[in-house]
Amino acid sequence: MENSSDTAVGRGAGSAEAGSAPDTESAPGGDAGPERSGPAFWRAFRGRIAGRPTLELVYRVGVAVVGTVVFVVGVITIPFPGPGWALVFAGIGILATEFAVARHALVWLRDKYRRGMAWYISRGPLMQVLAFLVTCVVVVATLWVLGTFGLIGGWIGVEWQWLHSPLMP
Repeated sequence: MENSSDTAVGRGAGSAEAGSAPDTESAPGGDAGPERSGPAFWRAFRGRIAGRPTLELVYRVGVAVVGTVVFVVGVITIPFPGPGWALVFAGIGILATEFAVARHALVWLRDKYRRGMAWYISRGPLMQVLAFLVTCVVVVATLWVLGTFGLIGGWIGVEWQWLHSPLMP
Protein backbone atom coordinates (compact mmCIF):
# COMPACT_ATOMS: atom_id res chain seq x y z
CA MET A 1 0.00 0.00 0.00
CA GLU A 2 2.80 2.41 0.87
CA ASN A 3 4.53 1.81 -2.47
CA SER A 4 1.40 2.37 -4.53
CA SER A 5 0.77 5.60 -2.62
CA ASP A 6 4.33 6.74 -3.28
CA THR A 7 3.99 5.97 -6.97
CA ALA A 8 0.63 7.75 -7.23
CA VAL A 9 2.06 10.84 -5.60
CA GLY A 10 4.98 10.77 -7.98
CA ARG A 11 7.98 9.99 -5.77
CA GLY A 12 10.79 7.60 -6.45
CA ALA A 13 12.78 6.62 -9.53
CA GLY A 14 10.86 6.66 -12.78
CA SER A 15 7.74 7.88 -11.03
CA ALA A 16 6.83 10.36 -13.76
CA GLU A 17 6.11 7.52 -16.14
CA ALA A 18 4.45 5.37 -13.48
CA GLY A 19 2.36 8.30 -12.17
CA SER A 20 1.07 9.32 -15.60
CA ALA A 21 -0.18 5.92 -16.73
CA PRO A 22 -3.00 5.58 -14.16
CA ASP A 23 -4.15 9.14 -14.86
CA THR A 24 -4.54 8.52 -18.59
CA GLU A 25 -6.33 5.24 -18.02
CA SER A 26 -8.83 6.82 -15.61
CA ALA A 27 -9.78 9.63 -17.99
CA PRO A 28 -13.39 9.34 -19.14
CA GLY A 29 -14.17 8.68 -22.79
CA GLY A 30 -10.62 7.68 -23.71
CA ASP A 31 -9.41 11.25 -23.30
CA ALA A 32 -5.62 11.49 -23.11
CA GLY A 33 -5.65 14.10 -20.29
CA PRO A 34 -5.81 13.28 -16.58
CA GLU A 35 -9.06 13.89 -14.74
CA ARG A 36 -8.39 16.45 -12.01
CA SER A 37 -11.86 16.85 -10.55
CA GLY A 38 -14.82 14.89 -9.39
CA PRO A 39 -15.53 12.77 -6.34
CA ALA A 40 -13.10 9.97 -7.26
CA PHE A 41 -10.17 12.38 -7.57
CA TRP A 42 -10.93 14.06 -4.24
CA ARG A 43 -11.42 10.73 -2.44
CA ALA A 44 -8.04 9.55 -3.74
CA PHE A 45 -6.41 12.87 -2.81
CA ARG A 46 -7.92 12.75 0.70
CA GLY A 47 -6.93 9.09 1.06
CA ARG A 48 -3.28 9.93 0.33
CA ILE A 49 -3.36 12.66 2.96
CA ALA A 50 -5.06 10.40 5.53
CA GLY A 51 -2.20 7.92 5.20
CA ARG A 52 0.22 10.44 6.70
CA PRO A 53 -0.81 11.61 10.20
CA THR A 54 1.30 14.79 10.25
CA LEU A 55 0.13 15.85 6.82
CA GLU A 56 -3.46 15.11 7.80
CA LEU A 57 -3.17 17.32 10.88
CA VAL A 58 -1.69 20.15 8.81
CA TYR A 59 -4.44 19.70 6.20
CA ARG A 60 -7.22 19.75 8.81
CA VAL A 61 -5.76 22.81 10.53
CA GLY A 62 -5.48 24.52 7.13
CA VAL A 63 -9.10 23.70 6.30
CA ALA A 64 -10.16 24.97 9.73
CA VAL A 65 -8.27 28.25 9.33
CA VAL A 66 -9.46 28.92 5.77
CA GLY A 67 -13.05 27.92 6.54
CA THR A 68 -13.15 30.04 9.69
CA VAL A 69 -11.70 33.10 7.93
CA VAL A 70 -14.23 32.81 5.07
CA PHE A 71 -17.05 32.33 7.59
CA VAL A 72 -16.03 35.33 9.74
CA VAL A 73 -15.61 37.60 6.70
CA GLY A 74 -19.06 36.48 5.58
CA VAL A 75 -20.62 37.28 8.94
CA ILE A 76 -18.98 40.72 8.96
CA THR A 77 -20.23 41.49 5.43
CA ILE A 78 -23.84 40.31 5.92
CA PRO A 79 -25.23 43.84 6.45
CA PHE A 80 -23.52 45.19 3.34
CA PRO A 81 -24.52 44.74 -0.28
CA GLY A 82 -22.55 41.85 -1.66
CA PRO A 83 -21.75 38.24 -0.94
CA GLY A 84 -22.19 38.16 2.85
CA TRP A 85 -24.48 35.15 3.10
CA ALA A 86 -22.71 33.40 0.24
CA LEU A 87 -19.43 33.68 2.17
CA VAL A 88 -21.08 32.37 5.34
CA PHE A 89 -22.35 29.30 3.48
CA ALA A 90 -19.01 28.90 1.68
CA GLY A 91 -17.11 29.02 4.99
CA ILE A 92 -19.37 26.41 6.54
CA GLY A 93 -19.06 24.34 3.36
CA ILE A 94 -15.27 24.47 3.59
CA LEU A 95 -15.41 23.43 7.24
CA ALA A 96 -17.92 20.68 6.38
CA THR A 97 -15.38 18.95 4.17
CA GLU A 98 -13.49 17.91 7.30
CA PHE A 99 -15.69 18.35 10.35
CA ALA A 100 -18.96 16.50 11.07
CA VAL A 101 -20.35 19.31 13.24
CA ALA A 102 -20.00 21.77 10.35
CA ARG A 103 -21.57 19.21 8.00
CA HIS A 104 -24.63 18.95 10.27
CA ALA A 105 -24.78 22.73 10.64
CA LEU A 106 -24.66 23.15 6.86
CA VAL A 107 -27.56 20.74 6.35
CA TRP A 108 -29.57 22.52 9.07
CA LEU A 109 -28.81 25.98 7.64
CA ARG A 110 -29.72 24.92 4.09
CA ASP A 111 -33.06 23.67 5.33
CA LYS A 112 -33.75 26.90 7.27
CA TYR A 113 -32.66 29.03 4.31
CA ARG A 114 -34.92 27.15 1.91
CA ARG A 115 -37.88 27.43 4.28
CA GLY A 116 -37.23 31.15 4.81
CA MET A 117 -37.00 31.83 1.08
CA ALA A 118 -40.16 29.82 0.41
CA TRP A 119 -41.98 31.86 3.07
CA TYR A 120 -40.58 35.13 1.66
CA ILE A 121 -41.62 34.31 -1.91
CA SER A 122 -45.07 33.14 -0.84
CA ARG A 123 -45.85 36.53 0.76
CA GLY A 124 -46.10 38.33 -2.57
CA PRO A 125 -44.65 41.51 -4.02
CA LEU A 126 -45.75 43.86 -1.21
CA MET A 127 -43.75 41.91 1.40
CA GLN A 128 -40.79 41.66 -0.97
CA VAL A 129 -40.73 45.42 -1.54
CA LEU A 130 -41.07 46.04 2.20
CA ALA A 131 -38.20 43.62 2.95
CA PHE A 132 -36.09 45.35 0.28
CA LEU A 133 -36.73 48.76 1.85
CA VAL A 134 -35.92 47.49 5.35
CA THR A 135 -32.70 45.97 3.99
CA CYS A 136 -31.78 49.31 2.37
CA VAL A 137 -32.38 51.15 5.67
CA VAL A 138 -30.21 48.63 7.55
CA VAL A 139 -27.41 48.97 4.99
CA VAL A 140 -27.50 52.79 5.06
CA ALA A 141 -27.60 52.82 8.88
CA THR A 142 -24.67 50.40 9.06
CA LEU A 143 -22.61 52.45 6.62
CA TRP A 144 -23.38 55.60 8.63
CA VAL A 145 -22.49 54.03 11.99
CA LEU A 146 -19.22 52.71 10.54
CA GLY A 147 -18.31 56.21 9.31
CA THR A 148 -18.42 55.56 5.58
CA PHE A 149 -20.45 58.67 4.73
CA GLY A 150 -18.16 60.94 6.76
CA LEU A 151 -15.10 59.40 5.10
CA ILE A 152 -16.43 59.86 1.58
CA GLY A 153 -17.72 63.35 2.47
CA GLY A 154 -14.21 64.28 3.58
CA TRP A 155 -12.79 63.06 0.26
CA ILE A 156 -15.07 65.35 -1.74
CA GLY A 157 -14.94 68.31 0.66
CA VAL A 158 -18.37 67.96 2.28
CA GLU A 159 -18.04 68.29 6.05
CA TRP A 160 -21.66 68.15 7.18
CA GLN A 161 -21.95 67.11 10.80
CA TRP A 162 -24.75 64.57 10.24
CA LEU A 163 -22.52 62.56 7.86
CA HIS A 164 -20.14 61.67 10.68
CA SER A 165 -20.68 58.52 12.68
CA PRO A 166 -21.66 58.80 16.33
CA LEU A 167 -18.93 56.24 17.07
CA MET A 168 -16.13 58.20 15.40
CA PRO A 169 -14.69 61.35 17.05
